[in-house]
Amino acid sequence: MPETETDVPWEYSLYIPNDLRAVTVSRRTLRLILTMHGLIRHVDVAELLAAELVGNAVRHTKGPAALRVRWAAGVLRIGAWDADPGPPEPPCSTGDLLDLSEEGRGLALVKSCADTWGWHPLTSDGNGGKYVWCELASTA
Repeated sequence: MPETETDVPWEYSLYIPNDLRAVTVSRRTLRLILTMHGLIRHVDVAELLAAELVGNAVRHTKGPAALRVRWAAGVLRIGAWDADPGPPEPPCSTGDLLDLSEEGRGLALVKSCADTWGWHPLTSDGNGGKYVWCELASTA
């Protein structure tokens, strides 16, 4: 595999339909992107974070969505856009992560695993949806 330059900024966007299979497609695409850019050390956590963000976008909204991945200045930003301008559900408390239920822990996992996270509406009139993101700083 050719050597990669991790100091050069880059960004990818993957537009996805409102389909639960998009979560798997997003995870596999993210793995390939990070591997090709020499950021394999981030793959496992990044896949978990992307799966939670994209999963929320396709489970809790009715329109299309997108995964955006950006690397700049030693920080990996993973984000998901969806057509719903409403805020994401607030993360549950860390103690709730031990709950064995299948739903309701997504943003708590993001909050626990990422260095920082946030969200913002994409237009002031609420017609552009929202962008939920998280960041992983380089540990190298």
